[in-house]
Amino acid sequence: MHAFTAAHRTLPFNSVVRVTNLDNGKQTEVRINDRGPFVANRVIDLSFAAAQAIEMWGPGTANVRLEILSGPNPRTGFFGVQVGAFKVQENAERFRAEMDAAYAPATIETYDAGDGTYYRVRVGKLPSEDAAQKLADRLRSEGRKAALVVRIDD
Repeated sequence: MHAFTAAHRTLPFNSVVRVTNLDNGKQTEVRINDRGPFVANRVIDLSFAAAQAIEMWGPGTANVRLEILSGPNPRTGFFGVQVGAFKVQENAERFRAEMDAAYAPATIETYDAGDGTYYRVRVGKLPSEDAAQKLADRLRSEGRKAALVVRIDD
C-alpha cells in the first residue's frame, strides 16, 4: 500500500513503469508486482502511495500513459484468459473442469486479497498476447463475460 507498486494484467512482474496522469502531467514510477485490474477499460491498479503521488487517489481513476522503463521483455512469455474469480474454491474447481473440457488447459490461481481468498480461473497457454486476445474475443462472442487477457507464466 505504501510502496510504489502496481498491478497490470500482462506486463511481467518486476517491470518498472512510469505512469503519467494525463489530466495534470504528474508522474511516478512503479514496479509491477501483481495482476489486475480485472475491470474493463482499466489498464493499471496503482498502490495508495503511487496514486497519491500523481493526485489520482481522490477521483480513483484517471487517464494515464504508461512507459516501460526496465524489466523482462513484455512480448515474451505465455498468456491466457481469465474467465472467472470465485470466493468458494469448490465453485472455481467446477468451473475450471467445465472450461478445461472446452478450452484446455484451464487452471486456478489463488489470490489472497484483503477481504479473503479468490480463486481465479484461467484458460489457455498461448505464446502471444495477440493470440490470447483472439481467444478472449471468441469467449466473449460465446457469451462469457469475464474474458481478460493475463500473463500466466509469472
